[in-house]
Amino acid sequence: MTDSYRLIDIKLDEHTILWRNADIEQERRVAIFDLLEGNVFKPLESVAAGHHGPYKLLLAVEEGRLNVAVSAADDAPLENFVLPLAPFRRTVRDYFAICDSYYQAIRQSTPQQIETIDMARRAIHNDAAEALKERLESRVEVDFDTARRLFTLICVLHIRG
Repeated sequence: MTDSYRLIDIKLDEHTILWRNADIEQERRVAIFDLLEGNVFKPLESVAAGHHGPYKLLLAVEEGRLNVAVSAADDAPLENFVLPLAPFRRTVRDYFAICDSYYQAIRQSTPQQIETIDMARRAIHNDAAEALKERLESRVEVDFDTARRLFTLICVLHIRG
């Protein structure tokens, strides 16, 4: 039964994504692909109501909050909740800055410099994943890798041109 506590589809509200470039689009595609390949997603309210998945997810950012819509495999709505994103603002900003440095380094730096920047990027990403996992714990059980990929998608939703 635990295999059913997973996501089989994830979409980002296209109205929320204001700007993207090739690097960002690649991050989005990879995060969604990896997320669908392996994830743990157990929405507690839906499970308590007797629905054991699998699930579909729609994410949108409005007024500094993450709107999360969970539905069944047949698109029947199951639950919606809002997650304040204020605690992530600085982390998202830091993550964007280190990603910009990383993309620039890929184009013009030595492998050692790229590796150093990538280690810092992963550390910020990992810390953000742990924070997201904690913020979600009253609503959804997720594993670390799922939280990490969801954080990537939250970042994509935050991009402003």
